[in-house]
Amino acid sequence: MALDFLAGCAGGVAGVLVGHPFDTVKVRLQVQSMERPQYRGTLHCFQSIVKQESVLGLYKGLGSPLMGLTFINALVFGVQGNTLRALGRDTPLNQFLAGAAAGAIQCVICCPMELAKTRLQLQDAGPARTYRGSLHCLAHIYRQEGLRGVNRGMASTLLRETPSFGVYFLSYDVLTRALGCEPGDRLLVPKLLLAGGTSGIVSWLSTYPVDVVKSRLQADGVRGAPRYGGFVDCVRQSYRAEGWRVFTRGLASTLLRAFPVNAATFATVTVVLTYARGPEARPEGDAVPAPSGPGLAQPSSL
Repeated sequence: MALDFLAGCAGGVAGVLVGHPFDTVKVRLQVQSMERPQYRGTLHCFQSIVKQESVLGLYKGLGSPLMGLTFINALVFGVQGNTLRALGRDTPLNQFLAGAAAGAIQCVICCPMELAKTRLQLQDAGPARTYRGSLHCLAHIYRQEGLRGVNRGMASTLLRETPSFGVYFLSYDVLTRALGCEPGDRLLVPKLLLAGGTSGIVSWLSTYPVDVVKSRLQADGVRGAPRYGGFVDCVRQSYRAEGWRVFTRGLASTLLRAFPVNAATFATVTVVLTYARGPEARPEGDAVPAPSGPGLAQPSSL
């Protein structure tokens, strides 16, 4: 149990390192103004960040998801496993319910973590920057806005994470069964990589518009006066100003990120488990834990 948790954490770290540059691009595209757009698309955003801020600019806010990673993995694996056992049977519906429960509970950590990440990703480089790091960012927000400010975007995070984690675990379960991921299969690892990557993409597609609203709410007031009065007001203003396409902004970089992040996560998990159990140990289908949801295919989530 402890070994599976350790392997899951290591896989999550690998996923964050692979996926964070895509997440930075996604957030920049989601929150930019359509009246004065700074980026023309995913590739242009990548190029602009590297040119203006160096490669390190793509890793702004990295500390926040890495800090919360251990706690999120503990919550997700613990809650999902215990909920599944409490439900009694390993069925697709119970996989969805267990994943949804895990997604909802981990929002307590995920929401402040993503708030800090978003603020750090959006701040300008150089001596004029407001935040020195993730903890400094959260402390600054707490002094200025209190506990409510630290939890800004909690409702939209719940609306995103609860169904998306359910979809993630459900699709992963269905795919691993369909692909025949059995212990001893010499193609087990490639099948797990395919199942995990595809599940991450499906999960993101299921709730992506909510993620756009969450990013906008958490970035509100960073560059100018606050604009939104809440989730519904953000949806209304965004749609009125930019149409339905606003809710797909940054989707390309997100989907580009989802597959390799899950691939990195599963590969790392498999390597850690194999080496930790010795050269004669073979990875087993039930021994390789799923990554902690699309947040790590995002973290988001992580």
